[in-house]
This record gives sequence, C-alpha cells and structure tokens, in this order.
Amino acid sequence: MNFDLITIIAIFTAFALGGILKGATGAGAPIITIPVIAAFYDVRIAVIIMVIPNLLTNIGQLYQFRKTILPSFFTVSFALGGGIGAFLGTILLVSLPIKILTLSVAIIVIIYILLKIAVPSWKLVYGKAKKLVFIMGAGGGILQGSAGLSAPISITFLNSMKLERNQFIPTISVYFGVMSIFQMPTLYYYDFLNIEIIIVSVMSTIVLMCFMPLGSWIAKSISKETFDKVTLILLGFIALRIIYLNFYNDLNSDKIIFK
Repeated sequence: MNFDLITIIAIFTAFALGGILKGATGAGAPIITIPVIAAFYDVRIAVIIMVIPNLLTNIGQLYQFRKTILPSFFTVSFALGGGIGAFLGTILLVSLPIKILTLSVAIIVIIYILLKIAVPSWKLVYGKAKKLVFIMGAGGGILQGSAGLSAPISITFLNSMKLERNQFIPTISVYFGVMSIFQMPTLYYYDFLNIEIIIVSVMSTIVLMCFMPLGSWIAKSISKETFDKVTLILLGFIALRIIYLNFYNDLNSDKIIFK
C-alpha cells in the first residue's frame, strides 16, 4: 500500500488532535484519530495504525497513575473482557466490507455524542458496576476491534461511575493496553501488520505523545465542560463528513486497500 502526502498529513493531524484530547482527559484519542483517518482514507488502516500508540501511551499512563488504580477484580475483569472482545472484533474487521466498517464508525461517534449529551449526571454505583464490568468490557472490545472505537461503551461506562481522574486513567489504560495486546497477533496473522504500517504507527505514536502535554495545559486553562463541547462539535462534523463521503462520493471504489 502507498501513503501519499495528503494521507500522511491527515494521519499526523489526527494523532496531534488525539494527543491533545488524551492529554486533557486521559483517554479518547481513538475517538479523534479513527474518524479523521476513516474520513480521508480507510477505517481498517485507522484501526491498525492505532494499535501501537494505544499500547505504548497507555503503558506510560498506567505507570504514572499505578497507585490509584481500581481494585484488581474490577480492573482485570474489565480488561479481560475488552481483550476477548477486541479479538472477536478484529475478526469482524477482516470479514466486513469497508463501507459497513466506515459507516459504523460514524454511527458509533454519533451514539457517543448522544450519550454524552443525554446522561451527563447519571451515576452507576460501584456494586452494580462490578456485575456489569466484564460484559461492558467485552462490548467495548468488540467495537474497538471492529471499528477502533470502544468509547461509547468503555468510557461511558467508567464515566457513569463518576470516577476521579486518577482512578479513571490507570483503569482505562490497562483496558486499552490489553486490547492492543490481543489485537496485534490477530492483525499479524491476517498480514495487516507490515513494515510500512509499523513505521507509520510508531511515528504516529511520537506525534501523539508530543501533543499530550498541550492537552494537559489546555485542560488547566479552560473548563472541562467547554473542552467537551468543542470536542463533541468536532466529532459531529467528522461523523457527518464520513456519512456524506460514503453516500455521495462512493469512495469505496477507490479506497479499498485490503481484499
């Protein structure tokens, strides 16, 4: 496969924006990177490129916040469910047509926006969350493996518990890291991980990490509510662009990379 200059710029821009979001909130980079890359290129490429950044950046965050992680049963159940779900989702990534995968990204983003708007203050108590943790983890993992976006389930689930930032970050970091570990052998088996993809993925990781401090600074400079609103507006435009391109420009005929 070949990455032209516009594609490379789009990918690195997506990871810069994703780094800002991750630095500000501790999670959510795929919510930016996957739709942006899918809008300009190919959702499968987006999912594959995101695997290495997901693994490396979350290892770093886990180490930083390791002392405030949630109890082992909850964290391990959540991560294991995510890993199994990601494995199954990766098989769907291989099997489903590009157009379905791309549109699913737009739909998932819209669901995420609606959930953020509809349930901003609802709280799920820890006792009930423990009963749902594996199922929620697996559901998010399936979305992560097939469309690169677990957030409508995983982040919404943890946000509903109203966790402190120093509890949320290490828990979601373990979750994302384990999903990446489960995804990588499957992607390698299907010949999706090659030298070119790995180079772009590693470079994207560097871009992501370079912009994370900017996100941390922004988070201190403006209110979380304002930042969330700006992010949701941006995501809305991206989702609409994906839908527009699929229905009116028939990009599927030109953008299919894997057969």
